[in-house]
Amino acid sequence: MSLLSNVLGQYDAPQQAKANGLYPYFRAIESDQDTVVSIDGKPVLMFGSNSYLGLTNHPRLKEASIKAIEKYGTGCAGSRFLNGTLDIHLELEDRLAKLVHKEAALIYATGFSVNAGVVPCVTGREDYLIFDEYDHASIIEGKRLSFSKQLKYRHNDMDSLEKVLQKCDPNKIKLIVVDGVFSMEGDVAKLPEIVELSKKYNASIYVDEAHSLGVFGKTGAGICEHFDVSNDVDLIMGTFSKSLGTIGGFIAADENIINYLKHNSRTLIFSASITPASTGCVLAALDVMAEEPWRKDALWANTNRAKEGFLKAGFEIGPTETPIIPLFVRDNTNTFKLTRMLMDDGVFVNPVVSPAVPSEDSLIRYSLMATHTFDQIDESIEKISRDARKLGIIK
Repeated sequence: MSLLSNVLGQYDAPQQAKANGLYPYFRAIESDQDTVVSIDGKPVLMFGSNSYLGLTNHPRLKEASIKAIEKYGTGCAGSRFLNGTLDIHLELEDRLAKLVHKEAALIYATGFSVNAGVVPCVTGREDYLIFDEYDHASIIEGKRLSFSKQLKYRHNDMDSLEKVLQKCDPNKIKLIVVDGVFSMEGDVAKLPEIVELSKKYNASIYVDEAHSLGVFGKTGAGICEHFDVSNDVDLIMGTFSKSLGTIGGFIAADENIINYLKHNSRTLIFSASITPASTGCVLAALDVMAEEPWRKDALWANTNRAKEGFLKAGFEIGPTETPIIPLFVRDNTNTFKLTRMLMDDGVFVNPVVSPAVPSEDSLIRYSLMATHTFDQIDESIEKISRDARKLGIIK
C-alpha cells in the first residue's frame, strides 16, 4: 500500500457513520427523480431534490433529449473552443441571454464549472473579488484560483459589505460575487441594497441564480428580474440542474465580457461541450417554463403550505424566503439520526452538517417541487415532526 493511500486511509469518518447506521450519502435511487422515488425497492417521498419545477421527467424534455441524440449523437468529442460548438448551443445561448435580459450568454458543461471558470478569469492581480461568507462552494473554488485581492463580508450584512468596499482602491475593478438564493439557508441576497452600494463605490456585480432561476421573477428569470435590477448586474450565472431538468450552466453579460470569457475561461476552453441531449432538454424546458406558469405558482403554494406546517410544529426554519426550508437541528449526530429515521419512515431529506456549516448550525435541508401534492407535504411534516420529537429537537 502506498504512502498516499496510507495517509488518506486515516480518514475514516464515513466508516464510523456506517458502523453506527447513520451514513446518509450516496443513497441509490432506482427510479426517475419525482416526488416519490424508489430506494431499495420501496417508495420514498422525495424532499431532497432541486427540481423545483418538477421537470426532470417531463415528456417534452425527454423527447427533446432523444431527438438531439438522434441528430447530433451522444457527445461533441471536444470543447466549444474547437470542434464542440453545435448550432443548438448557439440557439440556447441566444434564448438564455434574452431570458435574463443580457446581450449574450455562454453555456458550460456544468454549473460548478461556470463559477470555477468565470470568477478567477475576469479580474486581475490589482483588482478585488468580494464575497458573501455563505457563497456556494463553486464560487469559493473559483476564488481559490484567482490572483485578485479577496475580501469577504458577513452574510447579507450591508454594513459589512460597505466597510469592505471602503478598503478598496477606487481606481481598481471591484467585483461583488453573491448567490441570489443561498442554497442551504434558503434566504435571498439583498440585491437592491447591493446595487446601491455598487453604484456608490463603482463596483460590479456577479449574481449566481442557480436556485432562483425558474423560481423568482415574472418570467422565471430569477432574483435579478424579481428585483428589477438586471441592468445593474454585470454577470448573471445560472444552472440547468435545478429548475431546468438536466445538467449544465451558463453565464450571461454584455458582449465585451462574453467575448473575453470565450477566449480566456479555462473551464470552457479545456472542457468538453455540454451534451446534445442536455442542450435539447434545456431548450424544451424553457418552452415548458413559459407555457406552464402554473408550475411556479404551485411551487410557491407548496412552499407556503410547508412553511406554515413546520412553524406550527415548532421547528426553527430561520429567514428562508424560498422553496428551500432549513430545519435547524443544531447537532451533527441528531441531524444524522433524524435523516436515518426519516428514511426508515419513507421520507428523503438532506442532512447539512459541519464542516459545511458549523456544528451548532447543522440542519435538515427540506426542498419542494411544483409537483408535490399537499397530501405529500402534510405526510412529510407529520413524519418529520414525530421523529424530531423523539430526538428532543422540538417539543
